[in-house]
Amino acid sequence: PAINVNDSVTKSKFDNLYGCRESLVDGIKRATDVMIAGKVVVVCGYGDVGKGCARSMRSYGARVIVTEIDPIKGIEAVFDGFETLPMAEAAAKGDIFITVTGCKDVIRKEHMEVMKDGVLLANAGHFDVEINKPDLAALSVKPPFEARKNITAYTLANGHQLNLLGEGRLVNLACGDGHPTEVMDLSFAMQFLAMRHLLENKGRLENKLYVLPAELDQEVAGIKLKAMGFDVDILTPEQDAYLHQA
Repeated sequence: PAINVNDSVTKSKFDNLYGCRESLVDGIKRATDVMIAGKVVVVCGYGDVGKGCARSMRSYGARVIVTEIDPIKGIEAVFDGFETLPMAEAAAKGDIFITVTGCKDVIRKEHMEVMKDGVLLANAGHFDVEINKPDLAALSVKPPFEARKNITAYTLANGHQLNLLGEGRLVNLACGDGHPTEVMDLSFAMQFLAMRHLLENKGRLENKLYVLPAELDQEVAGIKLKAMGFDVDILTPEQDAYLHQA
């Protein structure tokens, strides 16, 4: 038996949304030291990571455009106050691009060819396939060079320079220190409780993949709240019976 800890609430919600909201800008700032205010930032993907990234960039004064393939997430982005465009249109508008989809070739040749001079290309998705690096190398008419530590510059035939951060790897880790400990502790505590659950139920679980029991997510969240000096209400027995009545 095994537990899929990656989809637990205390990982997918807090680590992905709130962790990326803080660590994304840390990686970009350390690598570039550019001013984000006034720039157009294109966030590719509006899952929990995309939501955190988009909110982070907006908090610095950027105008954020979201690209999505899911109409529901597209509506979420619009209702959250962001512009939603296809990548083919957003490519010519952005100053900073952040990929967070988990898919490959999100930014590819036809997008790179219409980008502004000096754009920053950053990936905050798990793997370095979201920005098509072979396309970027093929378009470059000069050998790529290190414009600054963790920034590889590619020169296109039209003279525009595209700057890839951290070789397309996770920008918050390749160029920064990653998520703050104050959010990673949730993930690590949850992983510990998942292992303890497997040990305590040894011999009683089937050999299959389980999701983390909801009460363990609740336990981690409750411990975190108390550690931060906060707490929540507890239902009275009558309230609990009312909510669970048939």
